[in-house]
Amino acid sequence: MARAKGGSGWTADPEDIGALLGARHDDPFGVLGPHTMGRGTVIRAFVPGAETVEAVDADGGVIVPLTRVDDGGVFEGKVTGRKGRFRYRLRCANAGGAWEFDDPYGFGPILGPTDDYLFAEGTHKQLYEKLGAHPKEHEGVPGVHFAVWAPNARRVSVVGDFNAWDGRRHQMRRRVDSGVWEIFAPGLGEGAIYKYEIVGADDAVLPLKADPFGFASELRPSTASVVARTDRFTWADDAHMAHLKTMDARRAPISIYEVHLGSWRRGEGGRHLTWDELADQLVPYAADMGFTHLEFLPISEFPFDPSWGYQPIGLFAPTARFGTPDGFARLVDRAHRAGLGVLLDWVPAHFPTDVHGLARFDGTALYEHQDPRQGFHPDWKTAIYNFGRREVVNYLAANALYWLDRFHVDGLRVDAVASMLYLDYSRKEGEWIPNREGGNQNLEAVAFLRTINTLVYGEHPGALTVAEESTSWPGVSQPAHTGGLGFGFKWNMGWMHDTLDYMSKEPVHRKWHHDKLTFGLLYAFSENFVLPLSHDEVVYGKRSIIEKIPGDDWQKFATARAYYAFMWGHPGKKLLFMGQEFGQRAEWNFEQGLDWYLLGDARHEGLRRLVRDLNASYRREGALHQTDCLPDGFRWSVVDDREQSVIAFLRFADPTSGQGAGQGARPVAVLCNFTPVPRPAYRVGLPAAGRWLEILNTDAVAYGGSGMGNMGAVMATDQPSHGLPASAEVTLPPLATLWLALDEHQG
Repeated sequence: MARAKGGSGWTADPEDIGALLGARHDDPFGVLGPHTMGRGTVIRAFVPGAETVEAVDADGGVIVPLTRVDDGGVFEGKVTGRKGRFRYRLRCANAGGAWEFDDPYGFGPILGPTDDYLFAEGTHKQLYEKLGAHPKEHEGVPGVHFAVWAPNARRVSVVGDFNAWDGRRHQMRRRVDSGVWEIFAPGLGEGAIYKYEIVGADDAVLPLKADPFGFASELRPSTASVVARTDRFTWADDAHMAHLKTMDARRAPISIYEVHLGSWRRGEGGRHLTWDELADQLVPYAADMGFTHLEFLPISEFPFDPSWGYQPIGLFAPTARFGTPDGFARLVDRAHRAGLGVLLDWVPAHFPTDVHGLARFDGTALYEHQDPRQGFHPDWKTAIYNFGRREVVNYLAANALYWLDRFHVDGLRVDAVASMLYLDYSRKEGEWIPNREGGNQNLEAVAFLRTINTLVYGEHPGALTVAEESTSWPGVSQPAHTGGLGFGFKWNMGWMHDTLDYMSKEPVHRKWHHDKLTFGLLYAFSENFVLPLSHDEVVYGKRSIIEKIPGDDWQKFATARAYYAFMWGHPGKKLLFMGQEFGQRAEWNFEQGLDWYLLGDARHEGLRRLVRDLNASYRREGALHQTDCLPDGFRWSVVDDREQSVIAFLRFADPTSGQGAGQGARPVAVLCNFTPVPRPAYRVGLPAAGRWLEILNTDAVAYGGSGMGNMGAVMATDQPSHGLPASAEVTLPPLATLWLALDEHQG
């Protein structure tokens, strides 16, 4: 309430007026707007540039003329006999004309004590419904409700074109119990551009800040937030969402096509495709290729293209590079209707220090740690979230749920988990602070990850969370309530490094590195693994998959085909980065589209056709996916033939799956020859006598191979071999992988 001075008893204190005009008042709602005094109501307004101001009712009738009490634009007047809150508008005029608007200080708060309590407690699951910018009707008037957390600020204003970026015009109401500031701005709607102007505790005006909960953003290099709605999209994916709730992901086929949306394909002139163009082109391509999921490199708004999205500023805003949030929703909906799940790369480990972002948001280390030994990432020169602060955990948890709630995404791949788990990650002695037990584990980050996973799986049964975690941290994909981190899956970085290293060796030398193929099975079931051939492996001088392989083109493509079939036959879900399915030769370049013209070459088209068939067989054969995470579904047949660089193993379906004969439950044998020397009459142990169908041969002519094989089938007899009761003599083509499946319909 304004302090009254002068004979009237209700005129505003000049000190309050001075603080308002200087944009330093800590309670602008205590001065501006309507205030009951005695038997009437005083209305005060700040209208810079006005010469006259009147308070009028909805029909335009004058309630009271307001007197200018300061040349800076402060007006006030008293309405006798009218008390309490009532609707009024401000009619203003100057030499240039007249205008009329609803006074933002004439409206009450929207947030309530429950919101304050839940946010301070860190348990507000739908916090994104309260903070940020929300078009709505309040007290009968349309407008936008703004709310932002800045507990250490002296003053917060929302600014934009609508108020000439003047921080005095929409100074916000402080909610003391939560540190949240809010204001309802009548007359605004979708498309309004805004930022927050914040005065820190030291009385310094900070650089304008984008909204941490902004649902849309300007296209870079502009950095303002944009008022948008993400709660009214009409979905047509009911069947997909219903199926998702019934799926046991560990036993389901999961083959992920990892995509950087800005460089999968470009439009004319090198422009980015829109969300709708991606829906038209990417979705049918991935579905035809037989992938089960699309995984997008981060699509949250980010200012710097070379970060590929891994340094996001607007966690709640689908990047404006491809269009509006509705466009992203349409892309997800189209994917679901085509049978594709959608996973998002999610980045809770760190954030960039751009001045318009979260860094020192209210003049203090609010989202990050104050001490750089905890709050600054030496590798990426970014800030690290303070996982020990409830409000920060709530912010990130609400963001994780937001993408599943509002955009129906099927799950999150969490980036850089290892950097979160270890306090000494990439730090030398003396550059980190031990935890309360004296160790290097980030106990607060561990608790955070368990919280996120528990929330995601609790709120969205059937969703996936996948950890990019490169160390031997135990229980990454074990439930949080049993002491694990609670992820559904973990990237198998060890398998990836070992096998790529093996394939980069000349065939004559591979026998000395045979363990690179076999070692992974010693730990293959310690976690629920995804086998990743990701974007990180085809950039920064690492070369594309096809160019990692030695030899001439025949050897390169033959080895790539054999490697992919080995991967698809190996326990673990699959992930392949875009372009590697057809043998992209150049390293990935985020600034241009893939080299699609290569598909005019039979070798590249053959590799693409193989990946399509691998996906089809992987989905069809229960033995190849139902036991990806179960040791009972795997058995070595040939593990020690390093001299010939041959391995063979068996995959078995899950006997508890309910699938019987003829329903994809038959065993599958995977045989690999990683030298260019054919191996005729090679005896391999099998679990049953009878005819075994050659369901895949990477040396087939259709894939660009030489056509060597077994005429479609081999006969296994009761001759034991390799510890198995039956065996068959098989022709192993050069640099090739075979899949054999027991013929369940033989007479």
